[in-house]
Amino acid sequence: MNLPPNVTDRAFARLAEIGAAAEGHALRVAVEGGGCSGFQYDIRLDTAEQDDLVIERNGERVLVDQMSLPFLAGATIDFTEELIGARFTIENPNAASSCGCGTSFAM
Repeated sequence: MNLPPNVTDRAFARLAEIGAAAEGHALRVAVEGGGCSGFQYDIRLDTAEQDDLVIERNGERVLVDQMSLPFLAGATIDFTEELIGARFTIENPNAASSCGCGTSFAM
């Protein structure tokens, strides 16, 4: 069985700052075909679907759909603030390579 993705305290803290849960939303992390490396991450606020994996802490939630789970097995979802901006990031041990911006990867 694949390990579910790990969500850092920083990512949950940022969700609490955004106040997404108060509006009935959660952070959705999905994998789609496309991008410069073959697959790309889709990270957005969304509502839960019936088959989603829901990772919850202190009322904040992260959603992963069943199709994306194998691509995100053992990945770490984090929030970083850098010179180029603040954003949710994914450290994915399943990615053989990724593009420079970190939103696209190859298996």
